[in-house]
Amino acid sequence: MTGKRILVHSIFLFLLPVIVAWFGISPAGAIGLVVLALLWRWAISLSTLVAPAKIPDLELESISASHFVEKVRWCMDRLGVDYVEKPAGGTLGAFFLGRTVPLLRFRTGAVVSRIGNSPEILRYLWGRYSTAMPEQARFLEPTPDRLEFEQKIDRCGVDLQVWVYFHVLDDRELTLHAWGVHNPAIPAWQKLVLKLSFPLLRFLIRKSFRISPAHFDKAVTHIEALLADVESRLADGRKSILGGDTINFSDIAFCAIMGLWLQPAGYGGGKADSVRIDPVQRPEQMTQEIESWSRTYPLATQFIEHTYGEQRR
Repeated sequence: MTGKRILVHSIFLFLLPVIVAWFGISPAGAIGLVVLALLWRWAISLSTLVAPAKIPDLELESISASHFVEKVRWCMDRLGVDYVEKPAGGTLGAFFLGRTVPLLRFRTGAVVSRIGNSPEILRYLWGRYSTAMPEQARFLEPTPDRLEFEQKIDRCGVDLQVWVYFHVLDDRELTLHAWGVHNPAIPAWQKLVLKLSFPLLRFLIRKSFRISPAHFDKAVTHIEALLADVESRLADGRKSILGGDTINFSDIAFCAIMGLWLQPAGYGGGKADSVRIDPVQRPEQMTQEIESWSRTYPLATQFIEHTYGEQRR
């Protein structure tokens, strides 16, 4: 609710010069309108205390297909906390609002805070629930080796974005599907904006992700290096990539990030079904690379599929 109040106020501020010019308002009248706008903004601030916005204790802003969102979403599901997911269409938030996902909003009393980036969100969840729910939160414990491995996974997550966009960005309908135009949870106006602004968004993605054959080759090299590393670690039969018989957040991070290309059953926990790319829709080269990775790194592939099958519920 507070966000809507601020939005209306912001629109008024943008229109204020037009109102002054259109109606020929005097300088004194313009000053009066500015004072009115300031009082209005003050009233909005007061309303956050008198009538605070009714939002869930935990709200996860997301893009349904995002592997970074899936990493956080899976950890929150495993932790067993109640939260509401608020999906947005494609890259609208990043390019028009300067806001990336995942973004976690959380309420403490009358205060609403937010935190972005998947590693920071997981550290917040550990800090908040390790005492209140020690057994459930144990898998989130941020040991040095887990944090170091998570950094490698997240860097590979960016490489996978390059890999995906290199393959699908020239296919308008396939890209829009992945962005959520067929997702009933995405507002209709966002779907319309995605369709109308697709040429601009495609241009911005090419520039921001540096989509080119050379950068694509580097991204593939990094992806295969991580897969080879995990393949060698799993060769001794361990249950967790870093050793031990119990999975932790770094295992979940690996499966969630790599789930972007493998698309195992259960990816998204039921919240990414409407953006899943059917194998018959994929470009041929994309399919060939997926099949090649599955053959070359069978232990890593089986680990992802098994972890999704046993743990993603």
